[in-house]
Amino acid sequence: MIKLSNVTKRYDGASAPVVNGINMEVGAGEICVLLGPSGCGKTTTLKMINRLIQPTSGKIWLEGRDTDEFDVVELRRRIGYVIQQIGLFPNMTVEENMCVVPSLLGWDKARAKRRAAELLEIVALDPAIYLSRYPKDLSGGQQQRVGVARALATDPPVMLMDEPFGAIDPINRELIQDEFLRIQKQVKKTIIFVSHDIDEAVKMADKIAIFRGGVIEQFDTPDNILARPASPFIAGFVGSDRALKRLRLLCVRDALDASAWAVRVGESSAQALAKLAALDTERIVLLDAADKPLGSLGVAQLRAIEGTLAAAHASLAAPSATVNCRDDLRTVVSQMFASGSTRLPAIDEDGRFAGYVSQERIVELLRVNEAATVAAGVKEAA
Repeated sequence: MIKLSNVTKRYDGASAPVVNGINMEVGAGEICVLLGPSGCGKTTTLKMINRLIQPTSGKIWLEGRDTDEFDVVELRRRIGYVIQQIGLFPNMTVEENMCVVPSLLGWDKARAKRRAAELLEIVALDPAIYLSRYPKDLSGGQQQRVGVARALATDPPVMLMDEPFGAIDPINRELIQDEFLRIQKQVKKTIIFVSHDIDEAVKMADKIAIFRGGVIEQFDTPDNILARPASPFIAGFVGSDRALKRLRLLCVRDALDASAWAVRVGESSAQALAKLAALDTERIVLLDAADKPLGSLGVAQLRAIEGTLAAAHASLAAPSATVNCRDDLRTVVSQMFASGSTRLPAIDEDGRFAGYVSQERIVELLRVNEAATVAAGVKEAA
């Protein structure tokens, strides 16, 4: 979808290029995050893609066409642009702000207004409430959502985003990142995203390009960058806790224990004790007929039960903390530390028991993935 070939930008009188010989490709529907210290060329590269800055040399292609072949209006139609400052016009309502670009492109008012209402729903803002409001009436997170919606107004295949969440406080930034990823699943745009935050990049990106002094030091998947930093600079930039950062890239479903037994209402206490012994843990989950956890039982409680297990045992402990199969492992590890447990039951999207995830299994999974990544790198080099 986007290809940069030996792209360089040198300003008159400068001793060195701001951007020097950049080569990268971003596939359709991918999110690529540009990372690096201040002044490394990230924003300049972003602005060259939509010709806000003209490259000194090199070529940039959009959907297989040289961007030099596009006129300005056509290029703006193909590329949405979102910046940290958002840039909403303060004297215009949300609806008027969102209709600016469609109006410039000749859309009739009714069509532009319909599109504005559709997009507010996509970014989880009620059109009946927010279309008539002014930017000053919105929180920072709401303004940012409107900025994203405005960039989507003409349904561009490509979006460029320059630190769009940088001015939002950490709590709301996490929420709007999640909301943005939800929106991306719907709209499937190709996105190049400038950030200074490695955690944000790992969470958001399919590919990461790390810049230093105007050149790309490493362009790869988040997992490869964390597992196999290409240089001491990259290793220092991503941080010594990069193994912990990789937990965000793995989910509970990846780490489920294959021998994770539970017991069901109607099974005997003897069966439950045998499973508990094989599981080598202190408690076992009791499931109802729909495989949903009712609570847990320990050895002493099971030995005190004669016959079959029922849903209303007085000794049945309330369900312990559960995790969802979609949760990332960083969230799971935090929950383990908070609960003091090394093993947690997992449920699927319908609330059914799916197995257990354990600290031991997480460590094993990281070790296996690291070895596989290194092996893939050796094979590629050969």
